[in-house]
Amino acid sequence: MILDDLVAATEKRLAVEQAAVPLAAVQAQAAAFAGPQKPSFIAGLASHFGIIAEVKQASPSKGVIASDFPYQQIAADYTAAGVDAISVLTEPDFFHGDLRYLETIAAASPKPVLRKDFVIDPYMLYQAKAAGASLVLLIVAILSDQQLQDYYQLATDLGLEVLVECHDAQEVQRALAVQPRLIGVNNRNLKDFSVDITTSVRLREAIPAEIKVLAESGITAASQLAELKAAGINGVLIGETFMRAPDRQAIIRRYQAVVA
Repeated sequence: MILDDLVAATEKRLAVEQAAVPLAAVQAQAAAFAGPQKPSFIAGLASHFGIIAEVKQASPSKGVIASDFPYQQIAADYTAAGVDAISVLTEPDFFHGDLRYLETIAAASPKPVLRKDFVIDPYMLYQAKAAGASLVLLIVAILSDQQLQDYYQLATDLGLEVLVECHDAQEVQRALAVQPRLIGVNNRNLKDFSVDITTSVRLREAIPAEIKVLAESGITAASQLAELKAAGINGVLIGETFMRAPDRQAIIRRYQAVVA
């Protein structure tokens, strides 16, 4: 199963990172971080439909998406287009990501930045804070109820906003137990990487209206945003479609116009 492979790779990577930089050192880096205050992504969803644009070089399902990967320019294009936040893949083995990409982008852009990774240890939350992330991803499918509760609390204590990701009704119920402000519904099944765009619409009905909901994965046309907004979705996270676009600013503005 792909998800099991991703978690195993993350465990292996973490062991190396923790041996090089102990937890206490990363905690100190997080405590010392004094980057500029950035706007709340979640608060922004109260007034308009939000768009998170993703900086992603590869994925397990599509392989290499961008052989040419000027990540700083990509993030600059996203910023110039007025996206609400930038998601940065930091998982190296399957997505060709790097925490340094996030650190560089977070320092250069006034937009909130999401650390997109498979968080399985508190160490990764301290890393995210120290690198300048504004948001972190917690994937319900790879965490126990206790981990979900503990990591959500720690992230909040660190001043990070949390995107709690679900894929089915059972995971939504588990997510609701932590009283999240933001839930992401992944239209992609991380067990086999199949995609069904209606997943987010269907699960929105099981989530209280006061909780903001993002649709993730499988969004390939601007018209889909209007359908999602009409169904009560508050925003989207889009990676591959923007990454493959010849003019990233133009496509983002086209998508924004549909939900303006």
